[in-house]
Amino acid sequence: MSLRELLQTDMKQAMKDRENGKLRLAVLRMVWAAIRNKEIDEKTNLDDSAVLAVIMKEVKQREDTIKEIKDANRLDLVEKNQQEIDVLKKYLPKQLSDDELKKIVEDAIARTGAKSMKDMGKVMGTVMAQTKGQATGQRVNAMVKALLG
Repeated sequence: MSLRELLQTDMKQAMKDRENGKLRLAVLRMVWAAIRNKEIDEKTNLDDSAVLAVIMKEVKQREDTIKEIKDANRLDLVEKNQQEIDVLKKYLPKQLSDDELKKIVEDAIARTGAKSMKDMGKVMGTVMAQTKGQATGQRVNAMVKALLG
């Protein structure tokens, strides 16, 4: 079952769950709208990797929103955004541990021949292509900086 089909099936189930699935339904509808908008913009049906990228973008937006909310001392809104992230994370692949990520970054540094921070772009590109959805750009960036710096 593709990621698109899984989202549609879960959205239907959330509709059937009524009160219990309200938040989940709202989040899934929002993600589905983002997917459809991207499909309309690109005039194509998205494959699983593109759908995954949309979901990751939605998670990142909510994480950024949580940071801004905390800065504005609106802690009442943090829980709602965190619940939305929890719904979305069900559709993301298992995140890599720090040790696994470190090994991938070390391999990328060896393959690209990176010696300094000037080569960070090459390493980042290699690692991000390899980890697709299993590690955030922020985590990869921090690991590359630690190993190159």
